[in-house]
Amino acid sequence: MDALDLARWQFGVTTVYHFLFVPLTIGLGIFVAGLQTAWHRTGKEQYLTLTKFFGKLFLINFAMGVVTGIVQEFQFGMNWSEYSVFVGDVFGAPLAMEALLAFFMESTFLGLWIFGWDRLPKRAHLACIWAAAVGSNVSAYFILAANAWMKHPVGYEVVDGRARMTDLWAVLTNPTALAQVPHVIGAAFIVAGGFVLAVCGYWMLRTRRTGDGGMWRGAARAALVMTALAGVLVAATGDTSAKLMYEQQPMKLASAEGLERDTAAAPFSLVPGVEIPAVLSFLATNDPGATVQGTEDLQRRFERQFGPGDYRPDQTIVFWSFRAMIVFGLSTVGLSVLGLWLTRRRRPFPAWLSRALLLSLPLPLVAVTAGWLLSEIGRQPWTVAGELLTASSVSPGVSLAEVATSLTLFTLLYGALAVAETVLLTRHVRKGATEQAPLPAAERREPSLMY
Repeated sequence: MDALDLARWQFGVTTVYHFLFVPLTIGLGIFVAGLQTAWHRTGKEQYLTLTKFFGKLFLINFAMGVVTGIVQEFQFGMNWSEYSVFVGDVFGAPLAMEALLAFFMESTFLGLWIFGWDRLPKRAHLACIWAAAVGSNVSAYFILAANAWMKHPVGYEVVDGRARMTDLWAVLTNPTALAQVPHVIGAAFIVAGGFVLAVCGYWMLRTRRTGDGGMWRGAARAALVMTALAGVLVAATGDTSAKLMYEQQPMKLASAEGLERDTAAAPFSLVPGVEIPAVLSFLATNDPGATVQGTEDLQRRFERQFGPGDYRPDQTIVFWSFRAMIVFGLSTVGLSVLGLWLTRRRRPFPAWLSRALLLSLPLPLVAVTAGWLLSEIGRQPWTVAGELLTASSVSPGVSLAEVATSLTLFTLLYGALAVAETVLLTRHVRKGATEQAPLPAAERREPSLMY
């Protein structure tokens, strides 16, 4: 093992860990904003109670996401300086826009929301949480646009060994980004929905005998709807992504399916040895008879195009990550659809369903992690497809001992942060939500007459 291997491990560990917080922040922010909107429109105190309860969970997760995200920036300079030099002129614009527009908007309005209770007019305070939630999604757009450029570089030229951006609009409207952004945001809503459902399942079980779970039932129903709709979005954008992958990243597609040779009417592999004829060709091109390129034939073509080397990603990880993403993601969405059916017409949540919602908490997290592994490992051995190899991206002069030391420190730090996050979230969830005291009669107003 050399410094390159450890640098890849370090970036992989820190990135996957950070990515656990990102989708929950994106989806939970919108959910909290929706709860506060319901309170604003109806005046029902249970919505205010849920807003503050899930709002605190959102803040805990947001803070941890910021802390773990900062580490990513340091690694570019420490371990991947050659990569930073190559992509810096292209990445400068979208990442600056993310920091100055999206993150500034998100953090500023989130601060106003935190300290604005009883200080800001209700409409202004509601606008703050919506601005913060929208800022999270806009932030994701700029970051994913930069990430999509690594898979399908557009709007640039290479000058003196560096990529120089020639068309910012092309970078921001990269077709890979336009498919990837809604796919990731949809997955984020599934993660947030699964988290809310697990919390509500826990409290519906605890309040089952006392009959005090009506508030949690309402929140659970809202999360079921959000998760089911997000599943439709993820499926639709996943189909688009597969077709783009066929055109732009054929090696990733072939690796995800374990397809070794160019094959007409290519089958979709459920597991090794179990295939559905012609489905892969149809998913990739809408033509069941189309030819899909295989890894071994692509390897020979890439050797002729780029020179000697192994241009295949880790076949095992890519193959099984693809299936884990689908299975665990569909399980979460399927459970949501089942929950909507079983609880229609004000029917109570069965105890077994509440328990299933609680136990299903890891499913969407595993799904998004597997999807991220598929996305990033499937691009290997390139950091920028067709332009910059990962082996050429590492910082020169960085020793194995230096990377091993930083990897150990980051692992210990992230382990401590994981414990802190788990303790804070668990403690707050177990504490529960305290009903807000009703407003005095003189201060109550009908929602239509507010302001």
